Amino acid sequence: MDIDLHDVTLSVNGTKYQRRVESRLLLSDFLRHDLSLAGTHVGCEHGVCGACTVLLDGAPVRSCLMLAVQANNHEISTVESLAGKAGEYHPLQQAMHDHHGLQCGYCTPGILMTMTAFLDENHSPNEDEIREALSGNLCRCTGYQNIVDAVMTAAERMRG
Repeated sequence: MDIDLHDVTLSVNGTKYQRRVESRLLLSDFLRHDLSLAGTHVGCEHGVCGACTVLLDGAPVRSCLMLAVQANNHEISTVESLAGKAGEYHPLQQAMHDHHGLQCGYCTPGILMTMTAFLDENHSPNEDEIREALSGNLCRCTGYQNIVDAVMTAAERMRG
C-alpha cells in the first residue's frame, strides 16, 4: 500500500518549516510529534473540548480537526509562542497564574490560545462576553470563575 505524501510549508510560532507529511496527518499530531511542540494538548479528538486550540493566521482552530496539509502556507501559533524571549509570561499567562485560573492545566493551552485571539479583537470585554468566548473550551476543574477573572485582569493589563 502506497502512502500518500504531500510537501507542506508553514510557519509555526514564527519559524518556517518544510516537511513531507501523510495526507491523513492531523495538525495536532504534526505539532506534537513532528515539531515536538507538546503544549498543544489533545483531549476529546472530536473538536469538542478545545484543548487542542491553536491560532491559524490569528484565528482559533481545533488542531485535532484539521489536517497538517490544510495548514500549508499558513501561520500557526501555539501556546509556546506566548512567553517572551526571556521567558517572561504573556499578560494572559500571568493573570491565569495570579488568579489561579488553572488546576490540572490540561485545558489551559487551548483556553490561552482562544482568549489570546478574543482579547486581540475585544480589548475591554465584560464578564458575559468572556464566558461566551470561553464556551467552546471545557474545563473540568476550575468552575471558570477564576479563568474569567484572569481574562478580565489580562485585558486591563494589556490596555495599559
